[in-house]
Amino acid sequence: MLPDSQMLLDAARQAAACAARLRLPLRTRVWQGAAGELAGAGTGASMDFQDHRPYFPGDDPRHINWQAYARTGQYTMKLYREEVRPSVDILFDASPSMFLTPEKALRSAGLLHFTLECAQRGGAALSIHLLGQTAARAIEPASVAAMRWVDELPAATASPNTLPDLHAIRLRPNGLRVWISDLLCTGDPAVPLRALGHGHGSGIILCPFAPEEAAPEWAGACDFLDVESGRREARHIDAGVLRRYRAAYDAHFQLWKEQARRFRTPLARIAATGSLESALASGALPAGAVETGT
Repeated sequence: MLPDSQMLLDAARQAAACAARLRLPLRTRVWQGAAGELAGAGTGASMDFQDHRPYFPGDDPRHINWQAYARTGQYTMKLYREEVRPSVDILFDASPSMFLTPEKALRSAGLLHFTLECAQRGGAALSIHLLGQTAARAIEPASVAAMRWVDELPAATASPNTLPDLHAIRLRPNGLRVWISDLLCTGDPAVPLRALGHGHGSGIILCPFAPEEAAPEWAGACDFLDVESGRREARHIDAGVLRRYRAAYDAHFQLWKEQARRFRTPLARIAATGSLESALASGALPAGAVETGT
């Protein structure tokens, strides 16, 4: 079920409260970009001293090290860490499985609002893309802040739930790419993981999941609905079928974790149960996908 207006309001409130204690790891990385307040890879005019270099005609005399000149008679310049504005690209999986249950829909919406809140608090240049089953749609951050983003979700199709083509999205170089997805799709994880790191970018994956999919308690005659295609199917579930499902589910995410480690991309599975803050603290904080705000 898609989040309704009350659910979106709850998600936004939880996200704002959570962002006061946890945040995206923007301040623990070195950035390149437009002027801002976070540490960059070059030199600039912040208060964070970095190094010295010889004086050249035309240099700003305010940065001359006069104490060194008094000792050596040579002009040298003080260099300071450049202050830059990081860029954050939010990639939100809009496939129907992200809204499998009300709890998972609330968690998915909460992660989107939390990521937006953190990026804005960090002064980041921000872009948001809603990923449909066949195409991606760029939306304005104001649409999320005003809780109108559900109206802009790409239309669902009956196509197989395959991995989105992240290479087709214009991701800004040297930025942080946050992919919010339950990863319940087929394909080689290395393909999107490689796209997240393209252009010297850094990727983070926040993966919401519901107990109904991770540890189902099916037994006997069950009526299944494929949320991606809308197709219904009646099946009899015995212990062997349930065991094979759980083994396949665990193997699927074990492969994702292995590939994420290979590409040095934090992957955090975020439970749909409990509060957003507790779910991020137990799932995303140990994985390095978020950091404490103190």
